[in-house]
Amino acid sequence: MKKRALLLMAALSLPVALHAQTAEDRARAAAEAARAKSADSDAILGNYVTPGLAGEAISTVDSSKTFSPNLACEKSATLLELLAQPNASGDIGTLSISRDRDLDGSFDEAMTVPVPVSGICANGLISCAPGSWNACRFFRWDTAASGSLKFSEVELTDLAGCYCVNNSCGSNLVWGNMASVLKDLGGGVVGALTTSDPRVGIAQAAIEGPVIRYIGAQTTSCAAQPHIGATAYKVNPNAIPGDAFNAAEASTVFQALSASSTGTGRSQINRSCTVSRQITLEEITPEKIIDRVSGGYATDDSMPGRRIFLMGSAADNSLSGGSCTIFDFHMTLRVKEPDRLQQVLLTRFGADDWAQIRIDGELVGSGPQGWTGMGLPPGKCEKKGAFYAYPNLDITGRLTQGDHDIWLRVAVADGGEAYASIEAQLDAGCKASEQLVDTCSGYASNATCRLDDEDVDGVTTFRKGVKTGLSPLPQTRQMGTGACAMQISRDFFARQRNYACTVDQGAVPQPDLSRGAYIIDHSTETLLADRVRTADGGHSLTTRNFALPDRGSVNTCEPICKTRKAQANSAAAPDGVTGSKQTNPTGWDFFYHACQDSNVCPAGEGEELVQGCGCIDDFPEAVVMMQTVRLGGADMICTGAVR
Repeated sequence: MKKRALLLMAALSLPVALHAQTAEDRARAAAEAARAKSADSDAILGNYVTPGLAGEAISTVDSSKTFSPNLACEKSATLLELLAQPNASGDIGTLSISRDRDLDGSFDEAMTVPVPVSGICANGLISCAPGSWNACRFFRWDTAASGSLKFSEVELTDLAGCYCVNNSCGSNLVWGNMASVLKDLGGGVVGALTTSDPRVGIAQAAIEGPVIRYIGAQTTSCAAQPHIGATAYKVNPNAIPGDAFNAAEASTVFQALSASSTGTGRSQINRSCTVSRQITLEEITPEKIIDRVSGGYATDDSMPGRRIFLMGSAADNSLSGGSCTIFDFHMTLRVKEPDRLQQVLLTRFGADDWAQIRIDGELVGSGPQGWTGMGLPPGKCEKKGAFYAYPNLDITGRLTQGDHDIWLRVAVADGGEAYASIEAQLDAGCKASEQLVDTCSGYASNATCRLDDEDVDGVTTFRKGVKTGLSPLPQTRQMGTGACAMQISRDFFARQRNYACTVDQGAVPQPDLSRGAYIIDHSTETLLADRVRTADGGHSLTTRNFALPDRGSVNTCEPICKTRKAQANSAAAPDGVTGSKQTNPTGWDFFYHACQDSNVCPAGEGEELVQGCGCIDDFPEAVVMMQTVRLGGADMICTGAVR
């Protein structure tokens, strides 16, 4: 009895982990520790990203060990600071940005946006007349060649994820949503900076009132230029195959593997590529076709598609000639797009007293009688009045690309005047330039590659190497916006292809799978059968009892709840703010939360409960939403026949 009591006391004195914790308990403890370190983005940011970029200590999952990585060459407590303050119209009247370019801990670049901000985009901003959505201009965040931050004026189609913030869409939108507004503004700025210089890394963002601050570092390399080895391929991806080949040729390990039996076998790899048609539209204004660069006294653009160039001294008796004086007037016309000159006419000229007109030195008209020489007129200088000529002479063929001199020479006795008019009819509008970008030519010409899948403008023409028999109809698409918009018809606009290419791998011995097949075919839930090859080439058959360990019980699902929050539709599109086109511009944003202990739904501020904690299955609703988005972006064609 005394011996049994001693054994019981010894067992009770052992640590609980040694006699009470099962393998399942240890697994659950490890899972909980891992979730505490990386369950969400905030945990990953706080436990790994921020200390890693800052050179601080990082602990393992079980916190038993720590280490201090050196991922960044230079660090800054405040890489970027953005201040936004709205004014009475709801627009952001003050938007200032400070930046630490050299990561030395102090700001060395400052920028103040010179326009009010009426709308915010993922990569830019929109500026309209204060408090309205009129006279809007669109700007994209960008960087100059020197790396400094700037913003460029673009079309709305060059921006993404835009929404309205001024009083035309609601009241107090900026102050009421300051945190998200700052994140969207800062995200666009950070995106432009990191695109320009991939070495820049953002560790953390902190919001204090109307200010957002970004903690950052320079990662990847300490080189002075952003286009270093690890990021240069982003600029020039076509350099990857050549560099990979050179690295392979210089690697003894690669050469040893490539010469092995495995390296000389055959396999099939898939390669994706595209054939896309890139069309660019440029608005051709009249001054881009023909322009007056010097001389003359007026250009009349009052009639669309027509320019009238006037030269001379048309006011009555504006020239004083005495007995007879020669006056020369020169006007230079610069032709930039001769193919868009429909017709150019010398419509009229005249003078008091004599006149002759030349184009590039060649005489094309004179009056009131013939006057061909460079000296004084062949008759009496004083004609006692003005003459008017309306030749409507077609000079289109003379106006080739470049500069042309229109020369009006007049002879005036006593007092007089002179004038000439040239009228150009133009084909103004849009100019389309087109380029076919084919990244599939290399695979198409490779005898070891075959076309496996092809999608042409949404129509599957090849599937698994077999032609489907379908082909797309010729497409007509609207290109450009505003004054420069046109419809362009082509057989296709984009081809998505997948090639299956065979790589020679020689004779690779096939693995022996017979033992695994025997075990699967002859075992049951309680009996494990095995077949092992013996030394003499035969097989030894064995059987033994088998049972799977108790897998425990788990919940049917992770309890979640569904909430919603009223949200005004302030998204911006080329036709204006979308909410203004709706009967009721206020909709709902839906949220899903993982329930806390005791089935408590952690709803956010302003959210109302739609469905309590439980196993919610909204998969059909999600499918309908995704299908709606997909079909909304697809082309719509009307036809009288079944396709």
